[in-house]
Amino acid sequence: MPLMGSLYIGASGLQTSQNALNTTAHNLSNVDTSGYTRQQVQLSDKSYITIQKNPSGISNKQLGLGVAYSRAKQVRDYFLDKTYRKESGRSMFYEVSTNVMEEVESQLGELNGEAFQDSLSDLWTAIQELNKDVCSSVTQGLLVQRASEFVERADSVYQGLAFYQDNLNLQIKQQVTKINDYGKQILELNDQIRKVESGGVEHANDMRDIRNQILDELAQLTDMSWTEDTFGDVFIQIEGVDFVKGGTCYEIDMQMDESTGFYTPFWPQNASYYLNDEGNKVYNIDGAEVFDLTREISSDYNTDVGGLKAMLLARGDHRADYTDMVPGRYESISQSVIMNIQAEFDQLIHNVATRVNSVLAGAAGVQQGNLTTAGGEVLENVRYCEVEPGGYMRNDDGVPIQLFHKATTDEYRRVTGADGKEYLVYNEENPDSADSLYSVRNLEVNQELMQKPSMLGFRLADGSEDIATAEELKKAFTEDIYTLNPNVQKRTTFTNYYSDLVSQVGNSGYVYRSIYENQENTVEATRSAREQIVGVSSDEELSNMIKFQNAFNASSRYINVISEMLEHIINTLGM
Repeated sequence: MPLMGSLYIGASGLQTSQNALNTTAHNLSNVDTSGYTRQQVQLSDKSYITIQKNPSGISNKQLGLGVAYSRAKQVRDYFLDKTYRKESGRSMFYEVSTNVMEEVESQLGELNGEAFQDSLSDLWTAIQELNKDVCSSVTQGLLVQRASEFVERADSVYQGLAFYQDNLNLQIKQQVTKINDYGKQILELNDQIRKVESGGVEHANDMRDIRNQILDELAQLTDMSWTEDTFGDVFIQIEGVDFVKGGTCYEIDMQMDESTGFYTPFWPQNASYYLNDEGNKVYNIDGAEVFDLTREISSDYNTDVGGLKAMLLARGDHRADYTDMVPGRYESISQSVIMNIQAEFDQLIHNVATRVNSVLAGAAGVQQGNLTTAGGEVLENVRYCEVEPGGYMRNDDGVPIQLFHKATTDEYRRVTGADGKEYLVYNEENPDSADSLYSVRNLEVNQELMQKPSMLGFRLADGSEDIATAEELKKAFTEDIYTLNPNVQKRTTFTNYYSDLVSQVGNSGYVYRSIYENQENTVEATRSAREQIVGVSSDEELSNMIKFQNAFNASSRYINVISEMLEHIINTLGM
């Protein structure tokens, strides 16, 4: 090769070595940068000049033009990325579930420094003390006071669970907003990367690092999958539905339930709608929800992936109460941690209130059967009694005394019987009407009894003590007839019911915590394997720096030699 042409070979060596040194320096400066992917230098031959073709030879006679700096590629493993993102999403699901269980344990375990169990135990103790001296105004007052404390603390526990539901609801809204922001950022990065790499020379590796970091974050929130096309654009699906595709981000919308304020994420493109009088879209989101919360949660079905789904499951879709504990309705709340606890807790309060009231009603003469009204209507299988002002266990107006009242509706209604007498008919609870329920949210202690506990009396018309009614109250707390939920066979008493409820929460929390810890180990192992590939090793980069520095020096010496030869030839010919 001519000596002048040889200078180009040396120059290409200088240039590629310098670029390689810059890449190595870039790696070293980002050793501790989160999300950074190690860049690897790729060198290649420049095109050759063919001097002579020799069909019979091993190769043609060619002259090389030096070395070319092909690219600085990112060193990543698609399968490790996929595994890491899937497992980190599953880990986040169980982390959220674990945090929820810990919050529920806190709500049940302590209330202003005093456990709710104490209020239930105090009520039971008050009933036992009443049995010792049923006609004492002190024991009667203690019973009413303990009942009031029981209701107040029950309401505080339930409100604490409801408040946490609202807190989760706010977090859900924030997470959906974050997901939509990530989608828009991915679109912008797709455009920027395509512009940089469209020339086929430069590679937008730092932008790709930012995009990969967003994909890692997105994978923790949802069950996400992604693909990259030949132009470098990334397309994303969430729960099997397109989220980012082409030049569009299909943002997730939220519908708020007017009665609860709870948000439900849905896909606007999959929902039908109509325009209201103001011209706003009113969506019907049936079938367009982002998450199918009716599916069984299982790693086999990959339904336990994503922190957002865990929040939605834990929050549920309404404030649960004891009416959700019947077969057919319980299945809709069983997978929601908070709704399940709300319903079981409310069932305890309901059973205590109605059982105590039924004992007092029985003492007041309330019976069950058919009653014919003056109009000829037959009220079948109702609880009723004749109006008896000033009677035993009655108010002045003849209404049976109840320790626990519904806050918004009356317990009895007045009816004229076929015999012309006035009766009181018990207003049965209606699961479709919250105002008719003996529920935590609709329960209070009889205010008249709070002012005058001695109204209970416990002294019969003949002057004797009503030991039988006191014994019935005691029996109500010792009967093994209650179960936590339709899936539990064990029967228990009031006092043991709450202990079983707390144990259930503790056991569930332990299970979630164990799964989360095991999942974290899996994520950490996958992260370590991925870091072996994408992470920067300072020792390796320093070795590369020495190698490329020596290559730079060699190219420099090569050019100096060629330059000296040219100078010698020119000077010699000039003489």
